Amino acid sequence: MFNSPSPELRIAIYGSEVDQPGRNIGMWKSGYQGFITAAGATPVFLKPAIGDRSWGEILGDCIGVVACGFTRGPTKHGDLESLCLWARAHRFPLLAVDRGLLALNAALGGLNYDDLARELPDALQHRHPPEAGLRHAIVVQPKTLLAKVYGEGEIVVNSEHRQAVQRVASGFNVSGTALDGVIEAIEYKSDSWFALGVQWQPASSSASGLDIQAFRALIDAGKAAAVGTPARSRRLAVAV
Repeated sequence: MFNSPSPELRIAIYGSEVDQPGRNIGMWKSGYQGFITAAGATPVFLKPAIGDRSWGEILGDCIGVVACGFTRGPTKHGDLESLCLWARAHRFPLLAVDRGLLALNAALGGLNYDDLARELPDALQHRHPPEAGLRHAIVVQPKTLLAKVYGEGEIVVNSEHRQAVQRVASGFNVSGTALDGVIEAIEYKSDSWFALGVQWQPASSSASGLDIQAFRALIDAGKAAAVGTPARSRRLAVAV
């Protein structure tokens, strides 16, 4: 089911648009623009440097943010961490993707692997850039936000990373792991803040139709936060 994007529902993206052109299994265009628009909101791309402006000023009237990082130019990992800390302090709905997940985990006291092939040689082939079509299964833990978004059990995601979470930050739970035990998703323990981090790329051309659920959940949490209700108390849409 498709939604018409609402100009009142604005989702910020702190990071680069997906480079790979194409359509997601013929339903909507790949990339944050395509996925967020199909999910029913208006995407707003932010510039790399925040300067002297606060995150509150930068995010303006947005109801949520995707933290994914920039693929061109110098990576401002500190800005990503600063955004994650601000989002936690203000309970601002956050979807952290790939390097955004690593920044979220590091900012809140967790530890990350820098190179899985070197530090965890028995792991599956988690690579960035990936081989064409490289995907693997993950196990979604029951009774988690991730399970509400994707469903419990095994799902298949793209594998476009060489780093990963090693030790989870305080206040977060592991909600998804690859079959080799590598952490692929974390989430905040409390219903008071929608904060979901995923290691895969839910907006790339190799994403599945199910991945739009992550953006729908972020939008739903943003709408809930805007009216002052707990993010997870609202019913998450599950129909694609």
